[in-house]
Amino acid sequence: MAINRLLQWMGWKKRSAPHTPEVILYTRRTCHLCEEAKDLLKELQREEKFVFEEVDIDGDPELRLRFNDDVPVIYVHGRKSFKHRIDPRTFLKSLRAGRNG
Repeated sequence: MAINRLLQWMGWKKRSAPHTPEVILYTRRTCHLCEEAKDLLKELQREEKFVFEEVDIDGDPELRLRFNDDVPVIYVHGRKSFKHRIDPRTFLKSLRAGRNG
């Protein structure tokens, strides 16, 4: 398991820029909900600044075991925030709350 993913899994997170929210999208190929989530995240980036990393769970046995039937799973500010679908309003509130908190 890559060190950044291991630290994330343990509850630690690596920061990009000091005030740029971080989003991780756990996904897999051939997952239509994952594609929808990725497309929505790209749209939401036009409204609010954040970076997101897409992680294919099938590339890591521990992640596959952890998230197998639950993808997509979206972490905002290092916390699990959404599973399967993203509510745009709640997502933006989570981004802004983490930035202010």
